[in-house]
Amino acid sequence: MKLSKAIQLAGITAMSLLALAACGGKSGSDTGKKSSDIKVTTKGFPIVKKGVTMTLMAPNVAGNAEYKDMPTLQKYAKMTGIKLKYNTPSSSDYGTKLNLAFASQDLPDMIYGSGTSTFTTANEITYGKQGLIVPLEKLLPKYAPNFYKLMKADPNIEKSITTPDGHIYSLPMLQRGDTSNWYLGPMWYNGTWLKKLGVTELPKTADEFYALLKRFKTEDPNGNGKADEIPYSDMKDFWSRTWLMSTFGMLSNDVQNNGDKVVYNPITNNYKAYLTFFNKLYKEGLLDKNTFTQSGDAKKAKMDKGLVGFTQDYAPGFNGETTAAQKATNPMWQPLTSSVSKKAIIPGNPRINRGCFVITKACPSPEAALRWVDYLYTVKGQNFMNQGPEGVMWHYEKTADGNEAKVFNKGIDSSNSEDFRSKITPNYGITSPGLSGELSKDPYQNTILEKKTDDPTGDVYAKFAVSETQKKIDPYVRVPYPLVYLTNAEQDEVSPIANDLKTFVQQSEAKFITGVTPLSEWDNYVKTIKGMNVDKYVKVYQDAYDRWNNAK
Repeated sequence: MKLSKAIQLAGITAMSLLALAACGGKSGSDTGKKSSDIKVTTKGFPIVKKGVTMTLMAPNVAGNAEYKDMPTLQKYAKMTGIKLKYNTPSSSDYGTKLNLAFASQDLPDMIYGSGTSTFTTANEITYGKQGLIVPLEKLLPKYAPNFYKLMKADPNIEKSITTPDGHIYSLPMLQRGDTSNWYLGPMWYNGTWLKKLGVTELPKTADEFYALLKRFKTEDPNGNGKADEIPYSDMKDFWSRTWLMSTFGMLSNDVQNNGDKVVYNPITNNYKAYLTFFNKLYKEGLLDKNTFTQSGDAKKAKMDKGLVGFTQDYAPGFNGETTAAQKATNPMWQPLTSSVSKKAIIPGNPRINRGCFVITKACPSPEAALRWVDYLYTVKGQNFMNQGPEGVMWHYEKTADGNEAKVFNKGIDSSNSEDFRSKITPNYGITSPGLSGELSKDPYQNTILEKKTDDPTGDVYAKFAVSETQKKIDPYVRVPYPLVYLTNAEQDEVSPIANDLKTFVQQSEAKFITGVTPLSEWDNYVKTIKGMNVDKYVKVYQDAYDRWNNAK
């Protein structure tokens, strides 16, 4: 991977600053106070009896408003008694500036919304070992009881955020809610085409799926008298592979654990069966010839023209459909079985995003900082952070049944609410700590309505997507491979192998499917991969899995 000159220079600067690390940096926002001097409550608000000032570093994604001007954070400061000073670089600069903060040890007290893309698992291990970030596990029961309760209810959370040295250095985003099992946007059938062909039962096997695509191609389901139908289309990233590989017993095009054994899928017979099936689709014109080269916009244009029968997306819009009711006529794909996989499975989202909240050694009161974030691990707290306080974006109105429902303020509706929301809360486009998903059993509190209504769950597409998910995804979900931590030595060992494998496998996949490389070359392909240290790669992930699986 070639680095840009800017990143190279940033790396040189960071290395230079590391030499200064021994000189130390700031020791916290309230430098005159010790942690013991700050009295922290263990429940309710305010969090501190006397006002405390802390610093928070976070990415600014939208660039529409400064954190200090956001009403949600202003209100939260009053509720908690903790005043924040913000360091919020743009998302494009954030990673570099966060690295420089650690290199110089000019640290903020709290780091918010990074995610593992910028605050990596290697960062956690390294900075934790150096004492630059605070281990949290002993503080959680008393000062983060909401998160602690969630963690103890799901053992995978604790195992997935505990580093090899036995510490918890960061808190995650926990995805919950009705569609949180989505690994990515699902696959959808063109409902209009199904109706035209009289299809009332969706495919359950690879052979039935092939037969339906064949009908899409040959029976003129778009009704224009032309043989212009594209049964199955995707764009160059080929995300749909993630779903269709499960037909052949695989949940990723990388490692997965089958029971307690870790395997590398792209050299298995299951993977060969997958390539053989897709090569057949491609040769017969059932898979879009432009799949490995076209943009998302190009695919969408074909869908709008009524040319596509099956694709992957977050919300299906075939034949120029725009309304929620129209999109709700397109059924979700359900997992298939095949000759090499007799049981339907589907890849599932781990529902844990790591590295979202970190407390550094500079913080004058880790206890107060934990209490500050812990509220976000409640439904009420997450709704507050997502939707802002009452009166800013929404207000309460009485419904006919006597409930109080949240209703958009004048001038705000679904067409502009996200733009407005980006100006009032930091929870926009970043992996924020806390709960994520509509979790309340009271829909009046979960959703902001465009007008007062007796049916707060009246979004017909949302209802449809939830119903389809419950029937076609939730019963078959399995996480491909758990969220593990690699030691720094392991990371150094697998990184170059991973880059080489990923490039070769993806290039080979496209060549096998399109026929550029005949499947008779399969044995040579496997031999090449085995020569790329794949056994060492698998061993590292097997060792990491064993640590995760055996964690107490």
